[in-house]
Amino acid sequence: MESMAINPAQRMIIESFAASRDEKETNDLMDMLRNFYVTRLKSEMQRLWDDGTLDQTALDNLNREHLRTPYKAL
Repeated sequence: MESMAINPAQRMIIESFAASRDEKETNDLMDMLRNFYVTRLKSEMQRLWDDGTLDQTALDNLNREHLRTPYKAL
């Protein structure tokens, strides 16, 4: 496995979790990170909807897709 340097954002996240005093604080940090990514995802989906890349037909097609990884017999 190739080692990679930790960037400043990753370091800040690691230090924040390391400094958390209890499980509730850790959970609060995790919720903040989740909310950050939910907000980014919603913004990107809205941008795709507004520019016409994403529409109801595309959502319906995606809903019919089988996206699970096929399992192979051993």
